[in-house]
Amino acid sequence: MLNVYFTVDVEIWCGGWDDIDTKFPQAFKRYIYGQTAQGDFGLPYKLKLLNDYGLKGVFFVEPMFSARFGLEPLKEIVNIIKEANQSVELHLHTEWVDEAKLPIFPSVTHKRQYLRYFTQEEQTKLIALGKQWLLESGVERVQAFRAGSFGFNVDTLSALSANNIFVDSSYNACLLGPDSNLMPGVVVTEAMLYEDVYEVPMTVYFDRPGHLRHAQLCACSFKEMEGLLWKALEQGWQNFTILSHNFELLHRSLERPDKIVIKRFQQLCEFLDKNRDCFNTSDFCDYQGPVVQNQPPPLISPLLRTGQRMLEQIRSKYT
Repeated sequence: MLNVYFTVDVEIWCGGWDDIDTKFPQAFKRYIYGQTAQGDFGLPYKLKLLNDYGLKGVFFVEPMFSARFGLEPLKEIVNIIKEANQSVELHLHTEWVDEAKLPIFPSVTHKRQYLRYFTQEEQTKLIALGKQWLLESGVERVQAFRAGSFGFNVDTLSALSANNIFVDSSYNACLLGPDSNLMPGVVVTEAMLYEDVYEVPMTVYFDRPGHLRHAQLCACSFKEMEGLLWKALEQGWQNFTILSHNFELLHRSLERPDKIVIKRFQQLCEFLDKNRDCFNTSDFCDYQGPVVQNQPPPLISPLLRTGQRMLEQIRSKYT
């Protein structure tokens, strides 16, 4: 049995940092509800499809915008997820820190894109704030974390422990994971324990020689994802972590649905539902392992499937 974590980073962006007070209400509707002329394809749509197939997801909710806009929008997001009986966990994008109405750190007056750019003490405070805002918005327990843009380091894991959060899913070998100082010289592909914090990394694979790609809904074809899931199961992997976002079923323009990505999501849900005897969609509630002592090499996807996906991506721009 392979544990599959379908993780969704729930974020709101205003298309830049100018005039965000004016832009935020419309950005909230677009990013959370995915409103288009053809219907809504945002967070509620994604939750409904998971529930239609009886699948679990992990929704990493970004609360830092509350330092600017208050808790009501955050409460709305939390309620949407809770009403769908899915789990809410913590996600932090530190680009919001200098936008706070009441300064969090008076010395921070410009953008720091990654959590790793803050000291361990500062990270501990930011995680505490994010956790507090989620709890005040109706989340019963916060048990897992993901750093915005995967920009964490080992100080983050210590900061999580100080906040009684013992599962992290910030390691991404495609991006900043190898520079995090977690197992230097080793590509972390499977769950491990760092002190008292479990690290459950993004699943990555070679889509062509020497090139790693993470398993993301909008970045992988269904055939790639299906093949990788079977391969991970056959090779005895314990965990498979998939990335998505609340707005990922929209075209890049955010003006219309992305029919190809929607179809991928539907196919993935159908596949996981049909193969429950092999794949168990899980959340991080009361996670207790398993951990892997010897990290397996990244999975490998055939070049043919890479080519097919690239053709899909081209078509998605125009359909």
